[in-house]
Amino acid sequence: MGFSAPTGSGPGCWVPAANGEVPPNALEGGFDSSEQLYIARARHEGDLIPGKLHPSHGVTYVAWGGGEHGHAEYEVLCAGGGQWVPVDAGNIPPNALPAGETAEGEPLFIGRATHDGTITVGKVQPSHGCCYIPYGGEELAYKEFEIYVAN
Repeated sequence: MGFSAPTGSGPGCWVPAANGEVPPNALEGGFDSSEQLYIARARHEGDLIPGKLHPSHGVTYVAWGGGEHGHAEYEVLCAGGGQWVPVDAGNIPPNALPAGETAEGEPLFIGRATHDGTITVGKVQPSHGCCYIPYGGEELAYKEFEIYVAN
């Protein structure tokens, strides 16, 4: 698959990809076992949800409705100028990078949490005050997490 023109502006751009493909300059977001995970997003049940691209699985996983959902078509964040910062008491920093939204229009941000020896990328939903990560078939909520912010 050739890569489509990137979408978005600002700190990085979203590049469409599929079936485990990792576009050039993809941003690493964490790791699982010995594999690098990348910051990606996919549509699920009307939401555009940030999650983790797990290349060897051929999908991007997103957390939604208590479960982990794999999508073979997704977008990957590439060439960004950002960093991870710890979140204090659920407060979203003003320069947090919006990466999606719920069907109702609530913005979703890129978060990550440490779980079972991994660093797993997921979604931050401000109205819930936590980061949800997709892991082991489940949606897991974390009150202590990092969020991706623009430099």
